[in-house]
Amino acid sequence: MSREILTVAEMTAADAAAVAAGTPSLTLMERAGQAVTDAIVARTRACKVAVLCGPGNNGGDGYVIARLLKRRGWRVWVEASGPPTTADARANAQRWTGPTYRIGGGPPADLVVDALFGAGLTRPLEGEALAAARASHGHPQVIAVDIPSGIDGNTGQPRGDTAFRADLTVTFHRRKLGHVLQPGAAACGQIQVADIGLGLTPSQLIENTPDLWRRAMPFPTPATHKHSRGRAVVVGGDGLHTGAARLSARGALRIGAGLVTVLSPPAAGPIYAAALEAVMVRAFDSDADLAALAGAADAAVIGPAAGVTPATRANLFALTRTGAALVVDADALTVFRDRPDDLFDVLDKDDVLTPHPGEFERLFPGLLDAGPTRIEAARAASMRAGAVVLLKGPDTVIAAPDGRAAVNLNGTPWLATAGSGDVLAGFIAGLIAQGMDSFLAACAAAWIHADCAGRFGPGLIAEDLPDLAPARLGRLLARP
Repeated sequence: MSREILTVAEMTAADAAAVAAGTPSLTLMERAGQAVTDAIVARTRACKVAVLCGPGNNGGDGYVIARLLKRRGWRVWVEASGPPTTADARANAQRWTGPTYRIGGGPPADLVVDALFGAGLTRPLEGEALAAARASHGHPQVIAVDIPSGIDGNTGQPRGDTAFRADLTVTFHRRKLGHVLQPGAAACGQIQVADIGLGLTPSQLIENTPDLWRRAMPFPTPATHKHSRGRAVVVGGDGLHTGAARLSARGALRIGAGLVTVLSPPAAGPIYAAALEAVMVRAFDSDADLAALAGAADAAVIGPAAGVTPATRANLFALTRTGAALVVDADALTVFRDRPDDLFDVLDKDDVLTPHPGEFERLFPGLLDAGPTRIEAARAASMRAGAVVLLKGPDTVIAAPDGRAAVNLNGTPWLATAGSGDVLAGFIAGLIAQGMDSFLAACAAAWIHADCAGRFGPGLIAEDLPDLAPARLGRLLARP
């Protein structure tokens, strides 16, 4: 089951709906505190715990946690920022019978529980709370309730100078935007989502995990043959720039496309042919030749090392006349920086743009700064272009013109290596060629790409990525 990512307002509405349906708000608070307590007990042995409680319902959760840990025999105390200001927080503060100090006034703790402020905080931390946030950066064990205090739940940005940094964040019902967007995602550490009994919450923003697209994966059947697994083409660069297209082509083949062809400038053809085996090579002299050779293709990659030249523009326009879904990357994005509408006018909803932030700014100037987040920027770009947009980054966002959007949760720094984006373009094209919806194909490719890199770890180079895909596909196939 795919999981929605919520705004703070959507989460507040989900809470209110549960209360209106008959679940007392105190019961929801007790469930939240129990979930965090269970996570703490599962993670570490009994130790000295300081629970930092704010004045609102996040602090109320903290009083529940302190009480439940004390019941288990842990040495625990509360450090409060002030008296509770909500009825539920007051009720749970009154049930707390252990020691209470001002923030920073307790003894040294082995574990700090940050229950000061939740995702709805609208102002910077200050005073004792700010000092505690700074101290959290050097503390060996910090667990945040809902979100690290000081992180904006709608943007992932710290409010003010700094915010708490946690090793584990336990949130409730669904992730919020601040859990998936950087730098909030990094501040959260590991994230655990606890079910506290809220109902379904419709949203078009989804976590990009296999639950979103596994059922759409185009795994072959006994009746499948290579032609039915789809045809992908990759437009190659000149003789000194063949590596990028070869990476894309291998990516498309390894992800399952039945037939993959590099379409090459004539002089570079022998170089491609000498370096490729199962990938075919065909030479083209003009954009008209390119269109003819790609006429039967289901998906086409254009841009990796293609050159920021008029020929690349002409080649892209030629591909749009074939009916193939386009994966537009790298140079094929940059070449339209002065006239992006020329590109948007020829795209359709099945095409995919794969910009990194610099390329995104060239095509959609000012959109990232207009914010408030990368998600809104990617959605606006997708609607403007009329195509799927995959905005790369540690929190990769995939958006479709119909409003669907997903945030990748398994980003890894090991992908920061030359050529990794070329493989991603090939993965996307290979899945589309097999008949997968372009938005889901982009989501699946981004997740598989990151998973392969994360499992490999140090020393990864782009050439490794295509050969890592089969094992990941096998694990996806084995799980129903």
